[in-house]
Amino acid sequence: MAHASRPGGQPVHSGKATAWLSKVFELNPAGLNWPRAVMFLDVALVPLIVFWAIGHEQYLLSALFGLLFAMLDDPGGGYTNRASHIALFALIGAGVTALGFGIGADAWGWLILAAFAITLVAGLAATFGVRRFVTALLLNLWFIVTLGVASSLHHYTRITSYTWAQTLAWTGGAALWIAVTFIGWLIHGRQDRPQPVAELPGDTTRKKMTRPLIMFALIRALTIAGTVALAFGLNLSHGYWLPIAAMVAMKPSLEQATLVAAQRLAGALIGAAAAALLLLLPAGEHGLRLFAVTRGLEVVALILLTHGAAIRFWNYALYCAAIAAGVLILVDLPQPSDYAAEGYRMLWTVCGVGVGLLVMLLAGLLAKRNAKAPPQPA
Repeated sequence: MAHASRPGGQPVHSGKATAWLSKVFELNPAGLNWPRAVMFLDVALVPLIVFWAIGHEQYLLSALFGLLFAMLDDPGGGYTNRASHIALFALIGAGVTALGFGIGADAWGWLILAAFAITLVAGLAATFGVRRFVTALLLNLWFIVTLGVASSLHHYTRITSYTWAQTLAWTGGAALWIAVTFIGWLIHGRQDRPQPVAELPGDTTRKKMTRPLIMFALIRALTIAGTVALAFGLNLSHGYWLPIAAMVAMKPSLEQATLVAAQRLAGALIGAAAAALLLLLPAGEHGLRLFAVTRGLEVVALILLTHGAAIRFWNYALYCAAIAAGVLILVDLPQPSDYAAEGYRMLWTVCGVGVGLLVMLLAGLLAKRNAKAPPQPA
């Protein structure tokens, strides 16, 4: 049987695939924000130089995440409200950081329990408004990253990492953003300032804890707990890429469209591939050359995160790629890679993204089933 084709000879299926890819990578010129990215880069250079100077680069990732997430969680408005809000966020994040690095090298059962609890709480945070849900998702993602970093550093005996120091680095990054907002407040005549990332939702209207919301939160929690069990219970080589990829690939709410899911999937794969290739550079290097390559990759990771800040609303797939690549470089940089390691990283990334996609499909089916269900009598 002949395949259907367009008048020009192009197969219909090929045309549909091309149209879908064009949607996934469609650019929104209004969403490009280089001033915000430059501001993040200027501030992020502070912890980069500090940790270079003291020779403890293993704490750089915590400081950068504390800075970036404090910036994302900044609600804007009056300085007193901003400072108190960010300080509370930094305090909760410090607790998450301490927990992640504290149990990262413990028995995998504790990791599963903690991952399940934190992911479930993050999912249920949607009842307190979209804004708090986004905040909870940031902390949820950071906890998964801490488990991967802690596991990586635990197996790398030449680097010592202390939980209290990682927690202090996170807190210092968030405190740095509080200081930056104070300086900006003074410069602008002590006037209220807008939300730094204005595109993020600011709605704090509470919602009912409905059954679909609870079920979706439970599905996400079970998914992350399951991927953590596979990664750490089976002691998979670089297996922590599995839950990280699953977390990145899963959409944060029931209402998101399939297009966003595809963008997350494409971005996670592109970012993982880029990180895997870049992490091959220090393999086999020693001495001064290894030092130079490592410092160079840290700068590359920082630039990738900076581009992520600029293109968040320009194209979501490219944003996911930049953030994933930057984070994964910093996570794995203490351990120079080889081709076998990159193969494992790519394998677990694909598996994690696949798991996340499956969960999104199940959540979509659950939402459709609930929408078609007849209303219950009063």
